[in-house]
Amino acid sequence: MKIRPIKKKLKLYGFNNLTKTLSFNFYDICYALTQEQHREYIEYIDEEYNADRLVKILTDVAEIIGANILNVAHQDYYPQGASVTMLVAESSVNCEEPVKLLENESPGPSSRAVVGHLDKSHIAVHTYPENHPDKGISTFRADIDVSTCGRISPLNALNYLITSFEPDIAIMDYRVRGFTRDINGTKYYIDHKINSIQNFIDEETRNCYQMVDVNVYQENIFHTKMILKEFDLDHYLFGVAKKELPKKDKQKIKKRIKKEMLEIFYGRNI
Repeated sequence: MKIRPIKKKLKLYGFNNLTKTLSFNFYDICYALTQEQHREYIEYIDEEYNADRLVKILTDVAEIIGANILNVAHQDYYPQGASVTMLVAESSVNCEEPVKLLENESPGPSSRAVVGHLDKSHIAVHTYPENHPDKGISTFRADIDVSTCGRISPLNALNYLITSFEPDIAIMDYRVRGFTRDINGTKYYIDHKINSIQNFIDEETRNCYQMVDVNVYQENIFHTKMILKEFDLDHYLFGVAKKELPKKDKQKIKKRIKKEMLEIFYGRNI
C-alpha cells in the first residue's frame, strides 16, 4: 500500500472515514503475605476502580479528545471487576463544535468495566483483579479501548490514562484503519504524523520506564510496551511495611515481584 504524504491542511471530501484505535493493557502488581491480605487487596482494587470511578475517567477521556458522549453503560461484577462502555460523537449531535485535532507528536494532559456509546466511536474499559496462590503475588489488569472515527484522535488521551492508572507494566497498540479522500478524490490512509506511541507520553513518565517499540509503518500499526525501571517495595506490600520485614525477606519479595513484572512484560514464563 502506498502511503501518501500528508499536507499540513488537508481538505477532505465529506466526512473523515479514518478509524483510529488505541488499545491498552495496564498491569498493577501487589504482594500480600496472608490470604486475608490477598482478599483485602482485591476489595481495595475493586473499590478504587469501581464502575463509577471508571465512568469519571472515561468522561475525562472524552473531554480530552473532544468527543461528545451519547450513551454510557456500566457494571460492577461479583465477585470482582467492572466494565464501562461509551458511545461518542466527534462533536455535538445538533451543532458544529470545534474538535481537538492531532497536529503533532506531543503528550496530552495528565491526570495528576464501564461502557460509553459515541457516534461511530467508542471508549471501553474492563478490569480484572486477580488473587492467586503464587508466592504471595496478586495482579490487577485494566483493558482499555479508545476508538474514534473522524478528525479526533485517541492519542490525545494517552498521557492522561497512563497517569490515571500509574501501571507497573503497560502494553499499547495504535492502529489507523480505512481511508479518507481529499476534494480531488485522492485516498489518504492516515491524516497525521506518528513515529512512535512513546512521543505522546510525557518525558517525566518516559524516564520512569523501560520502553520497547514494534512498529509496522507501512500498515499504520504501532506497538509500545513499558515496564518500570525501579520501584519502592513499600508501594507493593499490602498490609505490612517493608521496615517490618527482615532484610532477607525483603530481598526475596522484591525478586519475586520483579520476576512477575518481567514475565508479563515479555509474555513468557521465566
